[in-house]
Amino acid sequence: MSQTVNAVVVKEKNGPAVLEQIVVPDPIAGEVVVDVLTCGVCQTDQHYQQGEVGDNFPYLLGHEATGRVSQIGEGVTNVKVGDTVILNWRAVCGECRACRKGQPQYCFDTHNAEQKMTLTDGTELEAALGIGAFAEKTLVAAGQCTVVADLPAESNAAVGLLGCGIMAGIGAAINTGEVKRGESVAVIGVGGVGTAAVLGAKLAGATTIIAVDLDERKLATAAELGATHTVNPSEADAVERIRELTGGFGADLVIDAVGRPETYKQAFYARDLAGRVVLVGVPDPSHTLDLPLADVFGRGGSLKSSWYGDCLPSRDFPMLVSHYRNGNLDLDAFVTERVALDQVQEAFDTMNRGEVLRSVVELQSAPKN
Repeated sequence: MSQTVNAVVVKEKNGPAVLEQIVVPDPIAGEVVVDVLTCGVCQTDQHYQQGEVGDNFPYLLGHEATGRVSQIGEGVTNVKVGDTVILNWRAVCGECRACRKGQPQYCFDTHNAEQKMTLTDGTELEAALGIGAFAEKTLVAAGQCTVVADLPAESNAAVGLLGCGIMAGIGAAINTGEVKRGESVAVIGVGGVGTAAVLGAKLAGATTIIAVDLDERKLATAAELGATHTVNPSEADAVERIRELTGGFGADLVIDAVGRPETYKQAFYARDLAGRVVLVGVPDPSHTLDLPLADVFGRGGSLKSSWYGDCLPSRDFPMLVSHYRNGNLDLDAFVTERVALDQVQEAFDTMNRGEVLRSVVELQSAPKN
């Protein structure tokens, strides 16, 4: 039997994120129904609301989530009913050219549920990133679930953030940027993703970690979580200051967590010769970049983009949860506030004012594993 639950839906471009009743079908082969426990409020959900991802309205929002498996479809073996899971949007196919090359973290055909959830009138919903977790229940592909064991229920809000933004930032440093012990790292923009990149650089053993932002509150948080230096571009030229803090050469790795042409140019010129630049901030589709090609050639190194932190959830989520469990990764610091399901639109407004690292929607309590 299908189930009718409450969920947050946006019906038209720039329309409000409103609470609606939706219908969640029983899972078929390869699918799972998850009772959502927590879901972070991420900028990507607002991109859906604003029509910047597509125009397949109505959208069912939410994707940074933990949940408890309540139903499984035929042939599902990676999870069982009752498991607490982190949801992800990279359920690898195992068959595309990236997977065949042994690079499943770049899978080009990731799995989502085959069936669609709907409004009560039968209108099909497009689930954000194939998840749609601003809902009491959601339907996903089984591969979108990574089991989390031996954590108290109060940790769900924190570990659920690994489902998107925190993983994107940590992965930009560790996976894409390949930070090595003793290296210098600069992170431009220390909101949620950028601050996670600071944590990733610290985990990887960077000894100089420079946080760059216009907001002193964000700089203070970045310093608490591992930044060794902070730079406010309103007070000093960011590129020159990064060079000063790295012996006059520039950082080994510069991560642009903003995604604007201006910040990317700062990242490009703030790196050492043969250094690396990683773009993890999502750019506006209308933006273009103008760099002298001679500088691109002459400075060497690499220019990379990082999509979802180049993560493989089955590999990276358990590793990072282990770091969290052992006190090496302060995910709790990212949970600025906890809100109800009907407060998502207000949480978007709070996020836009720069007042939070993450608002987290809490839906229900999970039993102890």
